Amino acid sequence: MIPCVQKRGSRTVGLVFYLHEPGRCEEHTDPHLVAAWDAFAPDPGRHPDATYADLARLLDQPVDALTPSRRPDQHVWHLSVRAAPEDPHLTDEQWAHIARRMVAATGIAPTGDDTACRWAAVRHADDHIHIVATLVREDGRRPRLNNDAARAQAEARLLEAEYGLRQLNPGDGTAAKRPTSAERHKAARENRPQTPREELRETVRHAAAGTANETEFFGRLAAAGLVVHQRVAPSGDLLGYKVALPYDRNHDGEPVFYAGSTLAPDLSLPRIRKRWTTSTPESEREANASASARPRWPGLAGARRRATTVMWQALLVIDHGTDEQISARITGVGEVLDALATTSAAPTRNELRRAAFLFERATRSHIQAAHGHDRALRQAARDLVRNGPVLGNGEDGATTAMVIDMAFFLVTAAVHWHARKNHAQQAAAARQSAEHLRTAYRAAAHHPMAVLHQRGLHLTQPRLQRQAAHLRTAVPELAEQILAEPGWPALAATLTDIEATGYQPATLLAEATTRRELDTADSISDVLVWRLRRIADLPADTEQIPVTRNATAPARALPGHRTGTRPDQLRRR
Repeated sequence: MIPCVQKRGSRTVGLVFYLHEPGRCEEHTDPHLVAAWDAFAPDPGRHPDATYADLARLLDQPVDALTPSRRPDQHVWHLSVRAAPEDPHLTDEQWAHIARRMVAATGIAPTGDDTACRWAAVRHADDHIHIVATLVREDGRRPRLNNDAARAQAEARLLEAEYGLRQLNPGDGTAAKRPTSAERHKAARENRPQTPREELRETVRHAAAGTANETEFFGRLAAAGLVVHQRVAPSGDLLGYKVALPYDRNHDGEPVFYAGSTLAPDLSLPRIRKRWTTSTPESEREANASASARPRWPGLAGARRRATTVMWQALLVIDHGTDEQISARITGVGEVLDALATTSAAPTRNELRRAAFLFERATRSHIQAAHGHDRALRQAARDLVRNGPVLGNGEDGATTAMVIDMAFFLVTAAVHWHARKNHAQQAAAARQSAEHLRTAYRAAAHHPMAVLHQRGLHLTQPRLQRQAAHLRTAVPELAEQILAEPGWPALAATLTDIEATGYQPATLLAEATTRRELDTADSISDVLVWRLRRIADLPADTEQIPVTRNATAPARALPGHRTGTRPDQLRRR
């Protein structure tokens, strides 16, 4: 159930007329009152002798009783309450009870208050009602409507439980503003999948991902085809910005602009500037480690490998960091997903865009992010964007599967953290994002994993038995499950590649399985393939055969290796 407090108005009769007319964007069927401040209030929908003006005049009487100087300019209050499409059909009596609960909860007409505001609830469809009220009480005072929208939402959660309706997650006031009904209807008329507000929010977030300064940010907005207007002070200082879609025009043919802060709280210019100006010694070390990691993988493949390494480091912070540090990493993950969405190949693009769009809700909560701690992730996003889009094949395409695999586990960690903090909406958004990442991974990994699987099937029986022995030595509790998985041949081929490069397979297996949970993986063997290939610096494109140092030499353990060593610290001699 979604209650929505609309903008206040000044013409009661205009709103009453709209609620009873046939409807401009959706059909109004059998409009009639289901409840009102007075049981004898005229009902223009059911009684032919009652008019819209009669109902409006009675609603306005407390307002008209005041002297003109004391009358509020915007005295009309409007609340819509809509049930979910899958909810059961509610009767007029049930909607009447819901209306009384809503006006009581919001402060329009508290229970037992005989001098409260006048109101009426109109039903003109099966799934929703509209409540119109005038904002002067019978005693001439104004109602107390502080946080009326939040109180309506809280009451809706109680009503959902009482009536067995679909239960929505309680909000915390940090979500971006929802599209208005007018915006939704306009998008439907123009046959567009998103409202302008949603399309602009997604485009601006993608443009901001990994930017370093205002020039780069506004250049990306212009390159994305947006109409950009900058607000400049007389001193020449830039104060803010607003954007519009070229096709979105008002009745006068002018662009419909949205300020960054109205698209999302973190898209205002001051909030975006914080990304460019803050850093910490810890984030500097992470960014430097990422920049120096894997130097033999240049370009697109290198950017994706560095992003994978940085996200691995962020996972460790989510496990053991402070709430402020964790919040900063989650914000940074949002930027990485935005960057992946804009640089991904066709097979994964739509799923990654959807994952980034949904995860945006998970990046905001009342826990203030310690800005600067997301610098390494922001640098990873910048590298992804600067290296451009992938073509979906070779090493570049295969590393996309590697980075998506890591992003899935990082987003899953965000789900668990938000759930522990009772951030219901954020946890739900991250959970939905993870499902889209799972689908994107399957598309990206299909070819490289199929090639690796075929290589594993052609291994000799003695070699397969040796890799199975390594597996049983390193992870005896998971060995039999992994050996029974369809992905075991691909993992065996990866362990063979590890041997060829001089590593000890059992050591790396232990490292790969103890650092993070594997319960959410569809295939443990798939996850281990990508973790091992990243740690051992093997090609992600499995059609490349790694260079063998000494094919006849026994595999060596990593020098100085210990449990807990950071993956980016693991190097060959």
